[in-house]
Amino acid sequence: MILYEYPFQESVRTMLRLEQLFDRLGQMMVRDSAVDHHFALVTLFEIMDVASRADLKSDLLKELERHKQHLLSLRGNSQVAQEALDEVINRIEQSFGALNQLPGKAGHALTHNEWLMSVRSRISIPGGTCEFDLPGYYAWQHRDAGSRRSDLTQWVSTMMPLAQALQVLLQLLRDSGVRQKVLASGGQYQQGLAPGKTYQLLRLRMDPAADLVPEISGHRLMVSIRLMRAEADGRLRPSHEDAAFELALCA
Repeated sequence: MILYEYPFQESVRTMLRLEQLFDRLGQMMVRDSAVDHHFALVTLFEIMDVASRADLKSDLLKELERHKQHLLSLRGNSQVAQEALDEVINRIEQSFGALNQLPGKAGHALTHNEWLMSVRSRISIPGGTCEFDLPGYYAWQHRDAGSRRSDLTQWVSTMMPLAQALQVLLQLLRDSGVRQKVLASGGQYQQGLAPGKTYQLLRLRMDPAADLVPEISGHRLMVSIRLMRAEADGRLRPSHEDAAFELALCA
């Protein structure tokens, strides 16, 4: 199944972007080639750019605290597994503490590394990191893979409290949704949203064998999904066939 996620709020959109970047960074770091480590650095700088929003850290801390207070209210509830509840609360507290102790914005500590910032200033320029522009960076790329990975691990460690907070919050959000199987009649599906309830994320699972791509739009009152089919020229054309998929709305 292919999973598509659609954020209803800008804060969730930012969190999903950061999650994707951290996932890409992790995949690049474990490889050995210099070009993979180059793109690991590209990704690290992208994370710094996205995380530079002034209110990101405070927003994540508020969300962690909100979830914690909600879960604390469930203590003593006979319908809730208390051991699992305590485990989740503990994860939230650990993430809150680590993120709260992070000085300034995520990645701020890296801005004091002059060598790293010289690479950052050139890396977005096409071909800007050639050996005649950045000989020091060129030499770094010729060091052994273990040495480069050690440097990357050190730099990325300053961002890990952010990554851990995102992981906790997105898991809590995703776990709040209940999957249901729905049918798009004639390639289109609409669902009204409960008034007074704020949804933050839509998750849609579709069988890749259907060869369909969902175009999702939504607001606080309704969500609309139009199924598209990729033509030979790469363009998406509306599908008028009935098709089933799984849908979950997360609040």
